[in-house]
This record gives sequence, C-alpha cells and structure tokens, in this order.
Amino acid sequence: MRDCMYRILKIKTKIKVPPTKFGLSAKKSILESLQEKYEGMLSRNLGVGLAVTEVEEIGEGKVLPEDANFHYPVVFDLLVFKPEIHEILVGEVIDNTEFGAFVRLGPIDGLVHVSQLLNDYVSFDDKNSMFSGEETEKTLKEGDAVRTKVISIAMQAAKENKIGLTMRQPGLGSLNWIEDEKKKAKKIAPTAAKGGGKKK
Repeated sequence: MRDCMYRILKIKTKIKVPPTKFGLSAKKSILESLQEKYEGMLSRNLGVGLAVTEVEEIGEGKVLPEDANFHYPVVFDLLVFKPEIHEILVGEVIDNTEFGAFVRLGPIDGLVHVSQLLNDYVSFDDKNSMFSGEETEKTLKEGDAVRTKVISIAMQAAKENKIGLTMRQPGLGSLNWIEDEKKKAKKIAPTAAKGGGKKK
C-alpha cells in the first residue's frame, strides 16, 4: 500500500507582504504571508496546502508603482495533501447515506458510491446508518476504518470537491472484512497442506 498523499513541495514564487506586517522582520513577515496564502489553499495542481515548513530563500524586496505592498521572490517548502488516481488510501467512514459512504481522508472527504462498496447486492439500513451485503453478510458502519482506491478526483477552489473511491477489489474494504478474510485463509491453508501431503 502506498502512502503518497502527503508530500513536501518546493515552490519558487513571489509573495506580497502588506503594510500591516512592516513592523516585523522580513523573514517573519514573509512566513506569515506565505502561511496566510498557502495553508488551507486548494489547488488542482498542488492539492490542499497544509503547512509552510521552511522558507529557504528570500530575494530582494521591491515596491511596485501604485502598490503599497513589498514583493519578495522566495523559495519555500509546502506540506500538501494530494491523492493520485489508483492510490490506495486508508480512512474512516464518517457518514453513510442511501447513495454511498463518505470517508474522511486527512483534510478532505471522499465518496464510495453504493455501486463501489461490494461485489454483492447491497442494502442500506437508514435507521442504523449501515450497509449490508446480501450474500457476503458484510456490514459497513459509521466509524469503520476502510482501505480504498482512488478512481476519480475533482479538486478546484471555490467549487465542490470530489474524490471518488472504490472498495470492489481484493484487499480493499473495511479493515474488519480484510482481517476476517485473513483468518479464513489461515484456516484453509493447513487443511490444504494436509490434503496435498497424502500419498497415492
């Protein structure tokens, strides 16, 4: 399982420092300005900005005509959350609805559509907010930890952000299901080994 959704990016850009920060040192005023701009920012290319971890380079500040801000060229490191298509992620089910399960993935949520929950007919129990598989008898409740695969991403500032997930592949689903399957496999393995050892 990969865990690539968190990464540190090195960014080279220009940042403007407003007059309200002129009383601070250049480094502190630039750090605060970068934090205000990038932490919590949502970008299709960068992902979700979580923390400015280090300001590596600060160039000479300039004032532009008819602009009260100082503009500094900078190089800094930014910790981001950016899932990729086909990435395997572990999260927690935070809400079950008729059309699927919402899974908390770090700072944002993803959706496992009801059609992507199980290779089985799935029914929804609205009273208990729980999904059940008809043949497998597997259940999925709020609070369950799940392993999912990213199948679609739509992340854009000022718009509804969607991460589509699936659990309909081997090794995916509720961690309880996966643990149960491992236990069943261990019980079957010794039996198969004994049968294979018989002489004709």
